[in-house]
Amino acid sequence: MNWLDKVISFVSPRTAYYRECYKRALESYDAGSYSRLNATWETANLSAEDTDKTSRTIVKARARDLERNSDIANSLLSAYERNVIGAGYTLQATTEKEELNDKIEKIWKIWCKKRNCDVTCTQNFNQMLRMAEIRKKVDGGILFKKCYTDNGIVPFQLQALEVDELDIYQTIPKNKDCKVIGGIEYNRYNRAVGYWIKQYSIDGLTLHETKYIDAEDMIYLFSKRRPSQIREMSDMSQTITRIRDTNEYITAVSVKERIGACLAIFIKKAIPTSGITTRMKNKNISYDGKKITPGMIGELNVGDEIQTVNPSGQATDSSEYLRLQQGLIGAGQGLSYEATARDMSKTNYSSARNAILEDELTYMKDKELIIEGFMDEVYETFLISAVLAGVIEIRDFWKNKEKYLSHTWVAAQKRWIDPYKEMRANETALKSLQKTFKQTAAENGKDWKEQLRDIKEVLDYGDSIGLDLREILFSIETNDIEKGGEEDG
Repeated sequence: MNWLDKVISFVSPRTAYYRECYKRALESYDAGSYSRLNATWETANLSAEDTDKTSRTIVKARARDLERNSDIANSLLSAYERNVIGAGYTLQATTEKEELNDKIEKIWKIWCKKRNCDVTCTQNFNQMLRMAEIRKKVDGGILFKKCYTDNGIVPFQLQALEVDELDIYQTIPKNKDCKVIGGIEYNRYNRAVGYWIKQYSIDGLTLHETKYIDAEDMIYLFSKRRPSQIREMSDMSQTITRIRDTNEYITAVSVKERIGACLAIFIKKAIPTSGITTRMKNKNISYDGKKITPGMIGELNVGDEIQTVNPSGQATDSSEYLRLQQGLIGAGQGLSYEATARDMSKTNYSSARNAILEDELTYMKDKELIIEGFMDEVYETFLISAVLAGVIEIRDFWKNKEKYLSHTWVAAQKRWIDPYKEMRANETALKSLQKTFKQTAAENGKDWKEQLRDIKEVLDYGDSIGLDLREILFSIETNDIEKGGEEDG
């Protein structure tokens, strides 16, 4: 009821009642009604930043707490870390010059070592990718500053920064017609043009003057869900409360079982029916320090009796509840129960493979973000820095920059549930031209050109020692086909 309705109800309750009835009759959606069931559902339509800024810090702090202390939260995070990054990515330069491609890939591989890519020399490139994926899920985002130094093979390194280092109290923009919101300076199109980064001493206690960094020297990795969103929000915000409730439930069940595992005995004292003087005349037994031992024979005072504590219920009663909760937690992040709980007890080959394929669609979004939003930009800056430093010589680089920056990423090979079935499926796809050898090699985490060179090297070596590997491979293939035909028959 708004303020006008409240005033009318004060003057004329009947009129206010009829107004409310007519309003309810005009409501077209149950989800938009204020019926008895929705009466306490208060909402507001605000911009993404107005919605997020009031909860961003506390949600991030709670997500970090679960990251430190919750096994369920870490099972969720490790699923993304394993499947989005895994063993990392292999660069394939596609400049149409094979010799140049090999040189670029060789120097890139050296640059990915921690002494070259990380300004702190503590993480290699794959480790930085894994950290970026976890920080995006927990904190909502991560910052990488491009540092142009002379400490590595190429005068370019990365410095990882937490989103906490954005100075949210900075309000005065450096550039005209710009505004500063949440430590980031935006132009009139809400495009980031600079970042205000807090400067700490090495012990993290002393705060120095905030430093402005141009947007072209900063990579800001976060998921944007609304047009008006300009800063990050933890990807775990939808599942934080459920994870905490489940952890509390597990703790309660664990405590109950620990109590049940202990043999707790209480002595119940009673006054004898013959009167209190009878008990006083008998020799009283003290129970202090008494223990239960195998084969023991003991006695109690007159009127005393033993009562044991035996909590009702079993831990197995909670298994279905936990399975439901973990399933909901995984579903809230777009993953299957098996991916987060690592429980395959109720799956078969078909259901497991279907879950993997569905989960892969979820991972694909994060892969796209981290490849296009981070890895591509890092590679392009790396190659430009290498050309400027003379590490890689390309005479017409600036005239055909896009051609020389062309590249692809090959993910590490993923193990399948039944390798033989996958192998036969790939063979059929190749023979029916549904796939190329290049696609199949990429799916297996291999460089197709390198794989062909390896095959040729093996065959040539077999010829040099008088071993016809082609005939052996052909005979194996023929036997497999005949065997497959017999099984089909």
